Amino acid sequence: MRCAYPQLWPVVRVETTKAPAMTLFTLAELEAAAELVHAHVPATPQFAWPLLRQRTGVEVWVKHENHTPTGAFKVRGGVVYMDWLKRSQPEVTGVISATRGNHGQSIAVAAARAGLQCVIVVPEGNSVEKNAAMRAFGAELIVHGHDFDAARAHAAHLAEQRRLHFVPSFDKHLVIGVATYALELFRAVPDLQRVYVPIGLGSGICGVITVRDLLGLDTEIVGVVADAAPAYALSLEAGRVIESNSAATFADGMAVRSPSAAAFAIIQTGVARILRLSEDEIAAAIRVYYSDTHNLAEGAGAAPLAGLLRESDTLRGRKAGVILCGGNIDAQVFAQVLAGRTPKV
Repeated sequence: MRCAYPQLWPVVRVETTKAPAMTLFTLAELEAAAELVHAHVPATPQFAWPLLRQRTGVEVWVKHENHTPTGAFKVRGGVVYMDWLKRSQPEVTGVISATRGNHGQSIAVAAARAGLQCVIVVPEGNSVEKNAAMRAFGAELIVHGHDFDAARAHAAHLAEQRRLHFVPSFDKHLVIGVATYALELFRAVPDLQRVYVPIGLGSGICGVITVRDLLGLDTEIVGVVADAAPAYALSLEAGRVIESNSAATFADGMAVRSPSAAAFAIIQTGVARILRLSEDEIAAAIRVYYSDTHNLAEGAGAAPLAGLLRESDTLRGRKAGVILCGGNIDAQVFAQVLAGRTPKV
């Protein structure tokens, strides 16, 4: 197994005259954000697992965002966002947001460190274990609505009613925070030919796209969504933001019906394509992660590997990356997957 810890790996700086199509921040801003993030969140490793290479014929580098203190990449964005909020709006005493889990944990952790009240709205039937984690991190949890988009609308209403600052799921400060994982990955393994990235509301993939462009790399970026939550794929096909009627996937980190227009503008110009994955493919990738690496992957975390497994024939002998964005899968769901079943929503 080959591994790279970004804090130990030589920095690769690439000078280029190629201008990125669209950026939310500069490289200097990103490096400052990385310094801030690393004061709270250790850099995560990327491993090239031999059993994945044996299975696929591809040198697969896994970016292990499941190794953060919250078990997911979102905590990076929470740290940067809350730092900005405390400096720019010191009068704020409390925050509110909506989530399926990982964003909420991020905001709860960062708000507690900033001394702010935190309220998180989740939809009905949300992950029991993610809910418990958010409460443990200090959040007041409110259950409302049948899916994420309904919970988000309710959170926006409560923000006005209770005079709380509403934290969106997509924002420049969140993106620059989560983009620090892409900086670690590309500086540790700068010659990746393709990277597969999951799409929830878009902060992660927009970070990867922007960092790739800032470093002047030619890496192909492929987005992945659940076929049961295809809004971003439909939007890319149509060339404009398209909402889906439902987002009934067990990969809750990708269960979004309404894309962010700001995120879509970056995704549209920065990705090669977006793959729509079946629930069975996502479940199979969770099993592969466990058998080949003994890592836990939630649905959204396994989806990039599912995309690579589908397209492995086009990558044989090459080098590719997959973002394991989180490992916060409920025990009951994981047990079903390990038993060879695909969880139903």
